[in-house]
Amino acid sequence: MSDGDSSAATAAGGDRAAEIDTAGAAADATDRRRLGAVVLAVLISQVLLYPGVPDLVVALGAPAGIDAGMWFLVAEFGAFVTFAVVWGALSDALGTRVPLIVTGALGGAASYVALASLPGLGLGFGAALLVRVVGGALTIGAFSLSITLLMDLRGGNGRNMGTAGFAIGLGAAVGSVVGGSLAGLGALYPVYAGAVVLAAAGLLAATVDDRAATAAASDSGASDSASETDGGGFRDVLARARTTPGLLVPLAFGFVDRLTAGFFALVGVYYFQDPATFGLSAAGAGATLALFFVPFALLQSPFGALSDRIGRFLPVVAGSLAYGVATVGVGVAPAYPIAAALMILVGVCGALMAPATMALVTDLVEPEVRGAAMGLFNVFGSLGFLAGFLVGGSATGAFGYTPAFLAVGGLELAIALALLPAVRSLSPGAGVIGRLGAEG
Repeated sequence: MSDGDSSAATAAGGDRAAEIDTAGAAADATDRRRLGAVVLAVLISQVLLYPGVPDLVVALGAPAGIDAGMWFLVAEFGAFVTFAVVWGALSDALGTRVPLIVTGALGGAASYVALASLPGLGLGFGAALLVRVVGGALTIGAFSLSITLLMDLRGGNGRNMGTAGFAIGLGAAVGSVVGGSLAGLGALYPVYAGAVVLAAAGLLAATVDDRAATAAASDSGASDSASETDGGGFRDVLARARTTPGLLVPLAFGFVDRLTAGFFALVGVYYFQDPATFGLSAAGAGATLALFFVPFALLQSPFGALSDRIGRFLPVVAGSLAYGVATVGVGVAPAYPIAAALMILVGVCGALMAPATMALVTDLVEPEVRGAAMGLFNVFGSLGFLAGFLVGGSATGAFGYTPAFLAVGGLELAIALALLPAVRSLSPGAGVIGRLGAEG
Protein backbone atom coordinates (compact mmCIF):
# COMPACT_ATOMS: atom_id res chain seq x y z
CA MET A 1 0.00 0.00 0.00
CA SER A 2 1.33 3.45 -0.89
CA ASP A 3 1.77 6.25 1.57
CA GLY A 4 -1.21 8.00 -0.03
CA ASP A 5 -3.42 4.94 0.36
CA SER A 6 -2.29 4.52 3.95
CA SER A 7 -3.05 8.15 4.75
CA ALA A 8 -6.47 7.86 3.13
CA ALA A 9 -7.25 4.73 5.14
CA THR A 10 -6.14 6.41 8.34
CA ALA A 11 -8.31 9.44 7.59
CA ALA A 12 -11.30 7.22 6.80
CA GLY A 13 -10.79 5.32 10.03
CA GLY A 14 -10.60 8.59 11.92
CA ASP A 15 -13.82 9.79 10.31
CA ARG A 16 -15.60 6.55 11.24
CA ALA A 17 -14.35 6.82 14.82
CA ALA A 18 -15.56 10.41 14.99
CA GLU A 19 -18.97 9.34 13.65
CA ILE A 20 -19.17 6.57 16.26
CA ASP A 21 -18.22 9.01 19.02
CA THR A 22 -20.84 11.50 17.80
CA ALA A 23 -23.52 8.84 17.64
CA GLY A 24 -22.54 7.57 21.09
CA ALA A 25 -22.69 11.07 22.55
CA ALA A 26 -26.14 11.60 21.03
CA ALA A 27 -27.34 8.28 22.44
CA ASP A 28 -25.94 9.19 25.85
CA ALA A 29 -27.74 12.54 25.74
CA THR A 30 -31.04 10.87 24.89
CA ASP A 31 -30.69 8.28 27.63
CA ARG A 32 -29.56 10.97 30.07
CA ARG A 33 -32.81 12.86 29.48
CA ARG A 34 -34.92 9.72 29.78
CA LEU A 35 -33.23 8.53 32.95
CA GLY A 36 -33.53 12.00 34.40
CA ALA A 37 -37.26 11.82 33.66
CA VAL A 38 -37.48 8.43 35.38
CA VAL A 39 -35.79 9.77 38.53
CA LEU A 40 -38.06 12.82 38.32
CA ALA A 41 -41.19 10.66 38.18
CA VAL A 42 -40.08 8.45 41.07
CA LEU A 43 -39.46 11.50 43.26
CA ILE A 44 -42.76 13.09 42.30
CA SER A 45 -44.62 9.91 43.22
CA GLN A 46 -42.87 9.80 46.59
CA VAL A 47 -43.14 13.46 47.60
CA LEU A 48 -46.78 13.80 46.49
CA LEU A 49 -47.74 12.22 49.82
CA TYR A 50 -45.65 14.42 52.12
CA PRO A 51 -47.70 17.64 52.42
CA GLY A 52 -50.86 15.67 53.21
CA VAL A 53 -49.30 13.19 55.65
CA PRO A 54 -51.12 14.64 58.70
CA ASP A 55 -54.53 13.89 57.11
CA LEU A 56 -53.45 10.77 55.21
CA VAL A 57 -52.39 8.81 58.28
CA VAL A 58 -55.73 9.60 59.91
CA ALA A 59 -57.56 8.36 56.80
CA LEU A 60 -55.53 5.14 57.05
CA GLY A 61 -56.66 4.57 60.63
CA ALA A 62 -53.95 6.23 62.74
CA PRO A 63 -54.49 8.79 65.51
CA ALA A 64 -53.68 12.40 64.67
CA GLY A 65 -50.23 13.70 65.57
CA ILE A 66 -46.62 13.72 64.47
CA ASP A 67 -45.89 10.20 65.79
CA ALA A 68 -48.13 8.48 63.25
CA GLY A 69 -46.68 10.58 60.43
CA MET A 70 -43.19 9.67 61.58
CA TRP A 71 -43.85 5.91 61.44
CA PHE A 72 -45.62 6.22 58.09
CA LEU A 73 -42.43 7.66 56.59
CA VAL A 74 -40.10 5.42 58.57
CA ALA A 75 -41.76 2.26 57.20
CA GLU A 76 -40.90 3.16 53.62
CA PHE A 77 -37.37 4.34 54.30
CA GLY A 78 -36.63 1.32 56.45
CA ALA A 79 -37.26 -0.75 53.33
CA PHE A 80 -35.05 1.62 51.33
CA VAL A 81 -32.20 0.92 53.74
CA THR A 82 -32.70 -2.84 53.58
CA PHE A 83 -33.03 -3.25 49.82
CA ALA A 84 -30.98 -0.49 48.13
CA VAL A 85 -27.74 -2.47 48.11
CA VAL A 86 -29.57 -5.67 47.23
CA TRP A 87 -30.90 -4.12 44.01
CA GLY A 88 -27.55 -2.54 43.16
CA ALA A 89 -25.40 -5.62 43.73
CA LEU A 90 -27.94 -7.79 41.91
CA SER A 91 -27.80 -5.52 38.86
CA ASP A 92 -23.99 -5.62 38.89
CA ALA A 93 -23.93 -9.42 39.19
CA LEU A 94 -26.51 -9.87 36.41
CA GLY A 95 -24.98 -7.18 34.18
CA THR A 96 -28.35 -5.51 33.59
CA ARG A 97 -30.33 -2.66 35.11
CA VAL A 98 -33.33 -1.71 32.93
CA PRO A 99 -35.52 -4.78 33.65
CA LEU A 100 -34.95 -4.29 37.38
CA ILE A 101 -35.85 -0.59 37.15
CA VAL A 102 -39.08 -1.44 35.35
CA THR A 103 -39.94 -4.12 37.91
CA GLY A 104 -39.32 -1.78 40.83
CA ALA A 105 -41.35 1.08 39.37
CA LEU A 106 -44.38 -0.98 38.35
CA GLY A 107 -44.30 -2.87 41.65
CA GLY A 108 -44.15 0.40 43.56
CA ALA A 109 -47.15 1.70 41.60
CA ALA A 110 -49.11 -1.42 42.55
CA SER A 111 -48.26 -0.84 46.22
CA TYR A 112 -49.73 2.67 46.01
CA VAL A 113 -52.96 1.26 44.63
CA ALA A 114 -53.02 -1.26 47.48
CA LEU A 115 -52.43 1.52 50.03
CA ALA A 116 -55.34 3.56 48.71
CA SER A 117 -57.59 0.48 48.87
CA LEU A 118 -57.02 -0.20 52.57
CA PRO A 119 -59.66 2.14 54.05
CA GLY A 120 -62.35 0.58 51.86
CA LEU A 121 -61.30 -2.89 52.99
CA GLY A 122 -61.56 -1.90 56.65
CA LEU A 123 -57.89 -2.63 57.36
CA GLY A 124 -56.05 -0.55 59.94
CA PHE A 125 -52.88 1.49 60.10
CA GLY A 126 -50.74 -1.59 60.74
CA ALA A 127 -51.65 -2.91 57.28
CA ALA A 128 -50.78 0.48 55.82
CA LEU A 129 -47.31 0.32 57.35
CA LEU A 130 -46.79 -3.16 55.91
CA VAL A 131 -47.77 -1.96 52.44
CA ARG A 132 -45.37 0.94 52.83
CA VAL A 133 -42.54 -1.49 53.57
CA VAL A 134 -43.29 -3.56 50.47
CA GLY A 135 -43.67 -0.47 48.31
CA GLY A 136 -40.41 0.98 49.61
CA ALA A 137 -38.54 -2.26 48.86
CA LEU A 138 -39.70 -2.05 45.23
CA THR A 139 -39.44 1.70 44.66
CA ILE A 140 -35.84 1.96 45.84
CA GLY A 141 -34.83 -0.40 43.04
CA ALA A 142 -36.23 1.97 40.41
CA PHE A 143 -34.68 5.01 42.07
CA SER A 144 -31.20 3.70 42.86
CA LEU A 145 -30.66 1.82 39.60
CA SER A 146 -31.81 4.76 37.47
CA ILE A 147 -29.08 6.86 39.09
CA THR A 148 -26.61 4.01 38.62
CA LEU A 149 -27.46 3.83 34.92
CA LEU A 150 -26.74 7.55 34.71
CA MET A 151 -23.33 6.76 36.22
CA ASP A 152 -22.75 4.35 33.32
CA LEU A 153 -23.05 7.15 30.75
CA ARG A 154 -20.17 9.21 29.43
CA GLY A 155 -20.00 13.00 29.58
CA GLY A 156 -18.53 13.61 33.06
CA ASN A 157 -19.54 12.26 36.44
CA GLY A 158 -20.51 15.70 37.72
CA ARG A 159 -22.73 16.29 34.69
CA ASN A 160 -24.44 12.91 35.00
CA MET A 161 -24.99 13.32 38.73
CA GLY A 162 -26.13 16.87 38.12
CA THR A 163 -28.87 15.42 35.92
CA ALA A 164 -29.84 13.06 38.75
CA GLY A 165 -29.79 15.89 41.26
CA PHE A 166 -31.86 18.14 39.00
CA ALA A 167 -34.45 15.40 38.64
CA ILE A 168 -34.48 14.76 42.40
CA GLY A 169 -34.93 18.43 43.23
CA LEU A 170 -37.50 19.15 40.54
CA GLY A 171 -39.42 15.99 41.40
CA ALA A 172 -39.52 17.00 45.04
CA ALA A 173 -40.62 20.54 44.10
CA VAL A 174 -43.39 19.38 41.78
CA GLY A 175 -44.47 16.66 44.19
CA SER A 176 -44.68 19.03 47.14
CA VAL A 177 -46.76 21.64 45.30
CA VAL A 178 -49.07 19.23 43.48
CA GLY A 179 -49.31 16.94 46.50
CA GLY A 180 -50.37 19.82 48.72
CA SER A 181 -53.08 20.82 46.25
CA LEU A 182 -54.33 17.26 45.86
CA ALA A 183 -54.38 16.75 49.62
CA GLY A 184 -56.80 19.66 49.84
CA LEU A 185 -59.22 17.71 47.63
CA GLY A 186 -58.97 14.45 49.57
CA ALA A 187 -56.47 12.56 51.69
CA LEU A 188 -56.10 9.68 49.21
CA TYR A 189 -55.81 11.74 46.01
CA PRO A 190 -51.99 12.06 46.27
CA VAL A 191 -51.71 8.26 46.62
CA TYR A 192 -53.65 7.60 43.41
CA ALA A 193 -51.62 10.23 41.58
CA GLY A 194 -48.40 8.66 42.86
CA ALA A 195 -49.43 5.29 41.44
CA VAL A 196 -50.01 6.79 37.98
CA VAL A 197 -46.71 8.67 37.94
CA LEU A 198 -44.69 5.69 39.16
CA ALA A 199 -46.24 3.41 36.52
CA ALA A 200 -45.29 5.98 33.87
CA ALA A 201 -41.71 5.90 35.18
CA GLY A 202 -41.58 2.15 34.66
CA LEU A 203 -42.84 2.41 31.09
CA LEU A 204 -40.34 5.14 30.26
CA ALA A 205 -37.46 3.18 31.77
CA ALA A 206 -38.21 0.32 29.39
CA THR A 207 -37.14 2.57 26.45
CA VAL A 208 -33.62 3.20 27.81
CA ASP A 209 -30.58 1.39 26.46
CA ASP A 210 -29.17 -0.90 29.16
CA ARG A 211 -25.50 0.04 29.52
CA ALA A 212 -24.50 -1.83 32.64
CA ALA A 213 -22.32 -4.42 30.92
CA THR A 214 -20.87 -2.15 28.23
CA ALA A 215 -19.95 0.55 30.74
CA ALA A 216 -17.94 -1.86 32.84
CA ALA A 217 -16.13 -3.22 29.82
CA SER A 218 -15.32 0.11 28.20
CA ASP A 219 -14.34 1.97 31.37
CA SER A 220 -12.13 -0.78 32.74
CA GLY A 221 -10.74 -1.43 29.30
CA ALA A 222 -10.25 -5.14 29.80
CA SER A 223 -12.19 -8.34 29.63
CA ASP A 224 -10.56 -9.34 32.90
CA SER A 225 -12.83 -6.94 34.78
CA ALA A 226 -15.91 -8.39 33.14
CA SER A 227 -14.86 -11.92 33.91
CA GLU A 228 -14.14 -10.94 37.52
CA THR A 229 -17.65 -9.58 37.87
CA ASP A 230 -19.26 -12.57 36.18
CA GLY A 231 -17.26 -15.02 38.22
CA GLY A 232 -17.55 -13.31 41.56
CA GLY A 233 -21.29 -12.81 41.45
CA PHE A 234 -23.42 -10.95 43.96
CA ARG A 235 -21.25 -11.35 47.06
CA ASP A 236 -18.02 -10.39 45.32
CA VAL A 237 -19.58 -7.28 43.80
CA LEU A 238 -20.90 -6.15 47.16
CA ALA A 239 -17.64 -6.89 48.99
CA ARG A 240 -15.56 -4.94 46.46
CA ALA A 241 -17.82 -1.90 46.69
CA ARG A 242 -17.78 -1.96 50.49
CA THR A 243 -13.98 -2.06 50.67
CA THR A 244 -13.35 0.83 48.24
CA PRO A 245 -10.90 3.25 49.95
CA GLY A 246 -12.45 6.58 50.82
CA LEU A 247 -16.01 5.57 49.99
CA LEU A 248 -17.12 6.22 53.56
CA VAL A 249 -16.63 9.97 53.05
CA PRO A 250 -19.39 10.56 50.46
CA LEU A 251 -21.52 8.01 52.31
CA ALA A 252 -21.26 10.09 55.50
CA PHE A 253 -22.19 13.27 53.65
CA GLY A 254 -25.05 11.46 51.95
CA PHE A 255 -26.30 10.36 55.36
CA VAL A 256 -26.35 13.79 56.95
CA ASP A 257 -27.65 15.58 53.85
CA ARG A 258 -30.60 13.21 53.60
CA LEU A 259 -31.12 13.49 57.35
CA THR A 260 -31.90 17.17 56.94
CA ALA A 261 -34.14 16.41 53.95
CA GLY A 262 -36.05 13.83 55.98
CA PHE A 263 -36.31 16.34 58.81
CA PHE A 264 -37.90 18.92 56.50
CA ALA A 265 -40.20 16.29 54.94
CA LEU A 266 -41.69 15.45 58.34
CA VAL A 267 -41.02 18.22 60.86
CA GLY A 268 -41.06 20.95 58.22
CA VAL A 269 -44.59 20.00 57.14
CA TYR A 270 -45.87 20.12 60.72
CA TYR A 271 -43.77 23.21 61.52
CA PHE A 272 -45.22 25.33 58.73
CA GLN A 273 -48.79 24.11 59.33
CA ASP A 274 -48.75 24.47 63.11
CA PRO A 275 -51.05 27.33 64.24
CA ALA A 276 -48.47 28.18 66.90
CA THR A 277 -45.85 28.95 64.22
CA PHE A 278 -47.08 29.98 60.75
CA GLY A 279 -50.43 28.19 60.42
CA LEU A 280 -50.20 27.37 56.71
CA SER A 281 -52.52 25.01 54.85
CA ALA A 282 -51.28 21.76 53.32
CA ALA A 283 -50.98 23.57 49.98
CA GLY A 284 -49.06 26.40 51.64
CA ALA A 285 -46.70 23.97 53.34
CA GLY A 286 -46.13 22.20 50.03
CA ALA A 287 -45.38 25.49 48.31
CA THR A 288 -42.92 26.36 51.09
CA LEU A 289 -41.09 23.06 50.64
CA ALA A 290 -40.92 23.92 46.93
CA LEU A 291 -38.98 27.08 47.81
CA PHE A 292 -36.20 24.69 48.80
CA PHE A 293 -36.67 22.15 46.02
CA VAL A 294 -36.90 24.51 43.03
CA PRO A 295 -33.42 26.09 43.37
CA PHE A 296 -32.14 22.69 44.49
CA ALA A 297 -33.33 21.31 41.15
CA LEU A 298 -32.42 24.15 38.80
CA LEU A 299 -28.85 24.55 40.05
CA GLN A 300 -27.90 20.85 40.20
CA SER A 301 -26.66 20.54 36.63
CA PRO A 302 -24.50 23.70 36.53
CA PHE A 303 -23.08 23.01 39.98
CA GLY A 304 -22.39 19.39 39.02
CA ALA A 305 -20.51 20.55 35.92
CA LEU A 306 -18.66 23.08 38.09
CA SER A 307 -17.44 20.27 40.35
CA ASP A 308 -16.03 18.52 37.26
CA ARG A 309 -13.91 21.61 36.60
CA ILE A 310 -12.80 22.66 40.08
CA GLY A 311 -12.98 19.36 41.97
CA ARG A 312 -15.37 18.17 44.66
CA PHE A 313 -13.77 19.84 47.68
CA LEU A 314 -15.35 23.29 47.68
CA PRO A 315 -18.83 22.20 46.57
CA VAL A 316 -19.01 19.45 49.19
CA VAL A 317 -17.47 21.21 52.19
CA ALA A 318 -18.55 24.82 51.62
CA GLY A 319 -21.99 23.71 50.50
CA SER A 320 -22.46 21.59 53.61
CA LEU A 321 -21.35 24.34 55.99
CA ALA A 322 -23.69 26.89 54.45
CA TYR A 323 -26.49 24.32 54.34
CA GLY A 324 -26.20 23.67 58.07
CA VAL A 325 -26.27 27.39 58.94
CA ALA A 326 -29.31 28.04 56.73
CA THR A 327 -31.16 25.06 58.23
CA VAL A 328 -30.72 26.46 61.73
CA GLY A 329 -31.91 29.82 60.43
CA VAL A 330 -35.22 28.38 59.25
CA GLY A 331 -35.94 27.09 62.74
CA VAL A 332 -35.25 30.40 64.47
CA ALA A 333 -36.83 32.70 61.86
CA PRO A 334 -39.16 35.17 63.61
CA ALA A 335 -41.50 35.62 60.63
CA TYR A 336 -42.63 33.55 57.65
CA PRO A 337 -41.01 35.74 54.93
CA ILE A 338 -37.62 35.24 56.60
CA ALA A 339 -38.16 31.48 56.91
CA ALA A 340 -39.24 31.34 53.25
CA ALA A 341 -36.12 33.22 52.10
CA LEU A 342 -33.93 30.88 54.13
CA MET A 343 -35.64 27.87 52.53
CA ILE A 344 -34.47 29.20 49.17
CA LEU A 345 -30.93 29.50 50.53
CA VAL A 346 -31.10 25.93 51.84
CA GLY A 347 -31.99 24.82 48.32
CA VAL A 348 -29.07 26.69 46.75
CA CYS A 349 -26.59 25.20 49.23
CA GLY A 350 -28.04 21.73 48.75
CA ALA A 351 -27.66 22.06 44.99
CA LEU A 352 -24.00 22.97 45.42
CA MET A 353 -23.08 19.90 47.45
CA ALA A 354 -25.43 17.13 46.26
CA PRO A 355 -24.15 16.38 42.72
CA ALA A 356 -20.52 16.70 43.84
CA THR A 357 -21.13 14.19 46.63
CA MET A 358 -22.72 11.66 44.26
CA ALA A 359 -20.00 12.27 41.67
CA LEU A 360 -17.39 11.51 44.33
CA VAL A 361 -18.88 8.02 44.61
CA THR A 362 -18.43 7.56 40.86
CA ASP A 363 -14.87 8.90 41.06
CA LEU A 364 -13.88 6.35 43.70
CA VAL A 365 -15.39 3.05 42.54
CA GLU A 366 -14.66 0.74 39.64
CA PRO A 367 -17.32 0.67 36.89
CA GLU A 368 -18.27 -2.95 37.51
CA VAL A 369 -19.34 -2.26 41.10
CA ARG A 370 -21.18 1.02 40.53
CA GLY A 371 -24.57 -0.49 41.24
CA ALA A 372 -23.50 -1.76 44.64
CA ALA A 373 -21.70 1.50 45.45
CA MET A 374 -24.71 3.63 44.57
CA GLY A 375 -26.84 1.16 46.51
CA LEU A 376 -24.61 1.75 49.54
CA PHE A 377 -24.89 5.50 49.01
CA ASN A 378 -28.67 5.22 48.97
CA VAL A 379 -28.59 2.99 52.05
CA PHE A 380 -26.72 5.68 53.95
CA GLY A 381 -29.03 8.29 52.47
CA SER A 382 -32.10 6.32 53.51
CA LEU A 383 -30.61 5.85 56.98
CA GLY A 384 -30.24 9.61 57.01
CA PHE A 385 -33.90 10.04 56.11
CA LEU A 386 -34.81 7.60 58.87
CA ALA A 387 -32.69 9.49 61.35
CA GLY A 388 -34.26 12.75 60.20
CA PHE A 389 -37.73 11.34 60.79
CA LEU A 390 -36.91 9.72 64.13
CA VAL A 391 -34.65 12.41 65.55
CA GLY A 392 -36.78 15.22 64.19
CA GLY A 393 -40.07 13.74 65.33
CA SER A 394 -38.77 12.75 68.75
CA ALA A 395 -36.89 15.99 69.40
CA THR A 396 -39.84 18.08 68.29
CA GLY A 397 -42.23 16.13 70.49
CA ALA A 398 -39.92 16.40 73.50
CA PHE A 399 -38.37 19.87 73.16
CA GLY A 400 -40.17 21.79 70.41
CA TYR A 401 -39.26 22.98 66.94
CA THR A 402 -36.34 25.31 67.65
CA PRO A 403 -34.12 22.78 69.49
CA ALA A 404 -34.86 20.23 66.76
CA PHE A 405 -33.70 22.61 64.01
CA LEU A 406 -30.59 23.47 66.03
CA ALA A 407 -29.72 19.81 66.46
CA VAL A 408 -30.11 18.91 62.79
CA GLY A 409 -28.32 21.98 61.43
CA GLY A 410 -25.55 21.55 63.98
CA LEU A 411 -25.00 17.94 62.90
CA GLU A 412 -24.54 19.05 59.28
CA LEU A 413 -21.91 21.55 60.41
CA ALA A 414 -20.12 18.98 62.57
CA ILE A 415 -19.86 16.43 59.74
CA ALA A 416 -18.55 19.02 57.29
CA LEU A 417 -15.83 20.19 59.68
CA ALA A 418 -14.85 16.70 60.79
CA LEU A 419 -14.47 15.35 57.26
CA LEU A 420 -12.88 18.43 55.69
CA PRO A 421 -9.35 16.89 55.63
CA ALA A 422 -10.67 13.64 54.16
CA VAL A 423 -12.47 15.42 51.32
CA ARG A 424 -9.33 17.44 50.59
CA SER A 425 -7.26 14.25 50.29
CA LEU A 426 -9.79 12.55 48.00
CA SER A 427 -10.46 15.53 45.74
CA PRO A 428 -7.89 18.31 46.23
CA GLY A 429 -9.46 20.52 43.58
CA ALA A 430 -8.60 21.82 40.13
CA GLY A 431 -8.41 25.28 38.61
CA VAL A 432 -7.92 28.51 40.52
CA ILE A 433 -11.07 28.24 42.66
CA GLY A 434 -10.51 24.60 43.44
CA ARG A 435 -6.90 25.13 44.45
CA LEU A 436 -7.81 28.03 46.67
CA GLY A 437 -10.38 25.91 48.49
CA ALA A 438 -8.10 22.91 48.83
CA GLU A 439 -5.14 24.99 50.01
CA GLY A 440 -7.16 27.23 52.30
